[in-house]
Amino acid sequence: MPIDIGLTDDQRKKSVEAIRKVLGETYALYSKTHSYHWNVTGPRFQSLHAMFMEQYTELWAALDELAERIRALDYYAPASTEEMYSYATIRADNGVPDAEAMVTNLSKGHEAVARAAREGVAAVAEFDDVTADMLTQRATIADKTAWMLRASL
Repeated sequence: MPIDIGLTDDQRKKSVEAIRKVLGETYALYSKTHSYHWNVTGPRFQSLHAMFMEQYTELWAALDELAERIRALDYYAPASTEEMYSYATIRADNGVPDAEAMVTNLSKGHEAVARAAREGVAAVAEFDDVTADMLTQRATIADKTAWMLRASL
């Protein structure tokens, strides 16, 4: 059945491209955050373990929201880990960093999500207010989380 939501095919494609970048960054950050939750050690273990759990839970929910927006635009969401990572600049760690490096890495990761979200907003704001709003919300959350992580260093 044809889709008629007030966006042209080209506009929907541009929106999906913007969302995929944020989805990829979010997926990479989710994976990193969950790994850090499992592997953090040291005197700040309890507080960081709990904070990382809160963060990866929020990121997991965001992944679903972003992927479902792609589907609402009548495109398929990335179907593999490899495809998700192809949209991300955030890279997995080789080994397990210490707790301070984890916090630094996650702060930088949230900044990467915020940048991708802002780029997406700029790309779609004049024709897709729904996607622009979703990406603005992602940037808001990423900005706040990056600040909280920086403040804990």
